[in-house]
Amino acid sequence: MQGRFKLYFNPQSRAAVVRWMLNEVGADYELVPIDFEKGENRTPEFLALNPMGKLPTLILPDGTVMTETAAILAHLADCFPEAGLAPAVGTSERATYYRWLFFAPSCLEPAGIDAMMRKDAPPLPKMALGWGSYDDVVDTIEERLSASTYVTGETFTAADLAIGATLWWFTMFGAPRIKDSAAIQRFVGRLTDREAFKRGQAPG
Repeated sequence: MQGRFKLYFNPQSRAAVVRWMLNEVGADYELVPIDFEKGENRTPEFLALNPMGKLPTLILPDGTVMTETAAILAHLADCFPEAGLAPAVGTSERATYYRWLFFAPSCLEPAGIDAMMRKDAPPLPKMALGWGSYDDVVDTIEERLSASTYVTGETFTAADLAIGATLWWFTMFGAPRIKDSAAIQRFVGRLTDREAFKRGQAPG
């Protein structure tokens, strides 16, 4: 895709995942720093872009506003097919890719946040939750990563970035079972060793 992207950015936010993806695909982009303590995500100007007041918020070269991490990752993978981060449309590999790309925000992330922030609260009923239970989610990830190098098989895709970024964050913040899982830690190490990830850790 021709043109420059604009990413509203705070390193302590999910915008860091989008910056990683922009590096993976080799996009031209600029970072617009957002200071949460100063309320820069709640100004009228920012809320006009994203009424949720959340990051990531990405402006495409044609001015279109995108939010929601998984949606942005999927779009960037399609805009830069030469990066090879998404299987061909209509294939079974694409179906598996979608499964894991959306597993990250719909199951892995909410289950982990629930486990970390409500650890002393009684568990919510599994039938009421899209992710069932935290242990169900971790068991599913462990089983997958014990059987293949990446969640979609043997090729790195945007789905791995979505899952891996969340697991890396969970590792840092002490989510249950994550540091103790050999399969998960091998996967996290594999992803954080990527050059695009390392470039994303530089001050911006």
